[in-house]
Amino acid sequence: QLQLVESGGGLVQAGGSLRLACATSGRTFSRFAMGWFRQAAGKEQEFVAAITRSGGSTYYADSVKGRFTISRDNAKNTVYLQMNSLKPEDTAVYFCAADGGVAERDSTLRLPRNYDYWGQGTQVTVSS
Repeated sequence: QLQLVESGGGLVQAGGSLRLACATSGRTFSRFAMGWFRQAAGKEQEFVAAITRSGGSTYYADSVKGRFTISRDNAKNTVYLQMNSLKPEDTAVYFCAADGGVAERDSTLRLPRNYDYWGQGTQVTVSS
């Protein structure tokens, strides 16, 4: 089992920044591609960003491209999501997830069903 614990959420004004972290334990972190997803109240879960095992490739939803940056530190077993220029529509519970599959294509990493482990989520609220 891989345990994932998110942190860094909170309340921020529009235009502000937050940095989410997802600390992992229990398995070899570098064997997993990592993703961030979010779910707003009353809406379906949506893909935010993903990063391959080596960190060499990253993928983003169009809605966050240019504002969010995903990164990982394999020595610290942690994945990050730097969120800048936040908008009220970014308000959601943010989840990190780990994908232990072989394929690391953009198309596969955007799908929640391909992820094996999930964190509990952290709330991000952006006020206007």
